Amino acid sequence: MRDLAVVGLGYVGLPLVREACRAGLRVVGLDVSARVVAGLSAGRSHVDDISDDDVAAMLAAGLTVTSDENDLADVDTVVICVPTPLDEDGGPDLKAVTGAVTMVARHLRPGMLVVLESTTYPGTTDEVVRPILEKSGLSAGVDFSLAFSPERIDPGNPTYGLRNTPKVVGGHTISCTERAEAFYGKICDTVVRAKGTREAEMAKLLENTYRHVNIALVNEMAIFCHELGIDLRDAIGAAATKPFGFQAFYPGPGVGGHCIPIDPNYLSYKVKRLGYPFRFVELAQEINQRMPAYVAQRVQDLVNDAGRSVRGSTVLILGVTYKPNIADQRESPARPVARRLRRMGAQLVFHDPYVNEWIVDDEPVPSVTDLGEAMRTADVTLLLQDHDAYDLETLGQAKLLFDTRGRVRDGTAEAL
Repeated sequence: MRDLAVVGLGYVGLPLVREACRAGLRVVGLDVSARVVAGLSAGRSHVDDISDDDVAAMLAAGLTVTSDENDLADVDTVVICVPTPLDEDGGPDLKAVTGAVTMVARHLRPGMLVVLESTTYPGTTDEVVRPILEKSGLSAGVDFSLAFSPERIDPGNPTYGLRNTPKVVGGHTISCTERAEAFYGKICDTVVRAKGTREAEMAKLLENTYRHVNIALVNEMAIFCHELGIDLRDAIGAAATKPFGFQAFYPGPGVGGHCIPIDPNYLSYKVKRLGYPFRFVELAQEINQRMPAYVAQRVQDLVNDAGRSVRGSTVLILGVTYKPNIADQRESPARPVARRLRRMGAQLVFHDPYVNEWIVDDEPVPSVTDLGEAMRTADVTLLLQDHDAYDLETLGQAKLLFDTRGRVRDGTAEAL
């Protein structure tokens, strides 16, 4: 008998496995990817925040990594951590969720706890997950426990991880919530009860929609502050001295990762089904999605002001991941920026200490090895991601620098 099965061993599932193993739980991890299963079984991590030593420790603690769903037959708790992308129409793509839940349903037994952690729209646990599980003949809240607990993994965050980030849980019934609270209490320092599954689902979307809207606000302000000759980051710094009523957000070349570009669309989808437009989210999406084009235009203007044409000019892109100091490229604004610059006729090269190969629209972008020489010879250097490797001394070598991250504050770089 095992304590836990985690379905989906990506950036959400694998940290959960690590903390469960550290807590002494007997764990099995399931993933449909043969590459992921083989790599983890051999002690190799594919997730930024999980080292090979972490994987070795998990295996030493008894972790079984498999693609065999029969290993679900003898577990107390199943946590589903599979991806929830958008479909071609911009709506929720729940195929991975329904596939995982259908698999769990084949092995559901009385007394089992099933938790969905994949981000989704409010009502998914009750309207999609529960009916699939109850096809087994067992009833949620009576024969088995069902809950939703939103993931709060922040890749690359050195301060907050799974254990010390409060864990929200919401169950199908009060007893389901209590069961989920007892489980997560073994691996998290603080567990927060939501009223139910819908409230827990909404909590996750509220967190990310809040960030999405506020990032859009400062991105739009960055555009008109440039026209007005106002240093927006200086203004933000001044506003942030107020000890109440203000939280600082900063402009950038766009938003990336799974959460901010994707999750608010799940909430917008649900609201639209009620017959209402979700204007805040739709406007924020419009503003944030146009930032890569704005950045490319600013590069063109910068090169033009230097007496050259962007067509035929070499643009060195620094940092192509969506967050600093990690290798994750999901939804990174670097790709649409590069796509627009290519259309303008620019010759692109890139450098990123975490990415060896970068492909945009099936065409590789050459990587530079001698960063200093590349910065001195490129017509313009574009800082898209402020990895720690790009310190002021390094950036100071650029012939012409466009800084989208506010790293250079001495007036020697063009700032977003």
